[in-house]
Amino acid sequence: MNRKTLVLPTVVGLLAPVLAACGGVDGGGSSSDAIVVGTTDTFTASKEAPAPIDPAYAYDVGTWNILRQTVQTLMVQPRGDGEPVPEAAEKCAFTDSGNERYACTLRKDLKFSDGEAITASDVKFSIDRALRIKADSGVFALLSTIDTVETQGDREVIFHLKSADATFPFKLSTPVAGIVNPDDYDKDKLRDGFDVDGSGPYTLHSEVKNDELVNAVFTKNPYYKGQLTPKNDKVEMRSFADADEMGTALSKGDIDLMTRTMSPEQIRKLDDDSSGDIDLVQMPGLEIRYLAFNTDAPTVKTKAVRQAMAQIINRAELVSKVYGDEAEPLYSLVPATITGHSNSFFNKYGEPNDIKAKTLMENAGITTPVKLTLHFTTDHYGSATKQEFEELQKQLNASGLFKVTIKGAPWTTFRPAEKEGEYDVYGMGWFPDFPDADNYLAPFLDKDNFLNLPYSNAKIRDSLIPESRREADRLTASTSLTDIQDIVADDVPVLPLWQGNQYIAARDGVTGAEWAINSSSTLQLWELGRGVTN
Repeated sequence: MNRKTLVLPTVVGLLAPVLAACGGVDGGGSSSDAIVVGTTDTFTASKEAPAPIDPAYAYDVGTWNILRQTVQTLMVQPRGDGEPVPEAAEKCAFTDSGNERYACTLRKDLKFSDGEAITASDVKFSIDRALRIKADSGVFALLSTIDTVETQGDREVIFHLKSADATFPFKLSTPVAGIVNPDDYDKDKLRDGFDVDGSGPYTLHSEVKNDELVNAVFTKNPYYKGQLTPKNDKVEMRSFADADEMGTALSKGDIDLMTRTMSPEQIRKLDDDSSGDIDLVQMPGLEIRYLAFNTDAPTVKTKAVRQAMAQIINRAELVSKVYGDEAEPLYSLVPATITGHSNSFFNKYGEPNDIKAKTLMENAGITTPVKLTLHFTTDHYGSATKQEFEELQKQLNASGLFKVTIKGAPWTTFRPAEKEGEYDVYGMGWFPDFPDADNYLAPFLDKDNFLNLPYSNAKIRDSLIPESRREADRLTASTSLTDIQDIVADDVPVLPLWQGNQYIAARDGVTGAEWAINSSSTLQLWELGRGVTN
């Protein structure tokens, strides 16, 4: 039968464990029959990005979802979210009162997938490598608070931090901190192509066509030792050109489950359908969408232009027309379910108002209409992105203050152009590295931010971010976090639009779908099994 499973969080600070509504906790056990997962994520090796899944380079949800299956980290987010727990490590903890010295002990007899022993020096090599290479993806910035990495014997690793960082355990759970074998990875350069060697729950076999990974085969790693318990022997992940093609494959039984990105139409149809053999699982998500500004560009350099856009855009109307119940308006970079969230944009601008926007422009001496091009990616965030930008164009042009055109490009073109500052205004999405407010602020506003934004605010970088990181109690950090969000609402280097839910559709007989993706959109293939669902 068709049924909708709703996985709800209990939110107190960080997201607490979710409640399973369907399927056994342990699934149907392992099986040699591969579970086939569909995705619209694309994985391309190009001249600009020849090493898309090197842990020292990869920095998007799709590539991270490959690495999380294959490359082991010292810490990992537990089932159902919450504080990170030891993974490759046996134990980890701050060893000082100032949160500046963090020590980990590796599990005994830890091995890479080829059977070679893992030592503390391999951990140091992996971390130092990411910091040394300093890839232009910006992922190394997650490790920027590290001063030095020290080893003591084969199992002890000590991180000496430049400044207090209560979020550091979370950062050690991200793929950039993944442990790689020095025999397979050069210390000074990235590893081109689609090969991955680690100590995670699976090994990877990559099927590549025209420099694109079309099928990723994950096979259970016999040497794996860690927190996770794989409930299958093999999973295949297939890339599809679009959501419709992926949905057809699911209907025909060519795949067992589909993940991101499903179209709003598919979600509504599955939600309304009361028959069939496909189950829709809805989970709260921490994905956000926003507009980013090249604040050095003449068209948007004046703050009043960006403020006027913030005053005009009607988020509720945008969400209603394009995404319906799949999203909610967002008035800060920090989602509403994260400790430290503040509705800073609503507090400053209130309801959409063209007259107030006109006053902002007039007071700044801006000649209207301002001509702008809004850029978006055609193949990275789902098929509804174009419709979203058509609605933004309509709203801004209707004010009479802007004359907006929109332009789409594939991700392989869009991302390098954005990083090089070729776009004045462009749309992006963010899937958190870990569920903490810091990860919705520092990656955009700190030095070496992943967008390569020219915007810089000394108070945020030098005072407020460090202050927030000193607080192990994230409620106590809320004052600093709110101040950051208020400054962003005033300066508008980015303009938050909406926060989305996330969905999985699975055929009957596939268990564990309700656990297969966490709030940070981490794909947890080890949770999938075969059996009889309730």
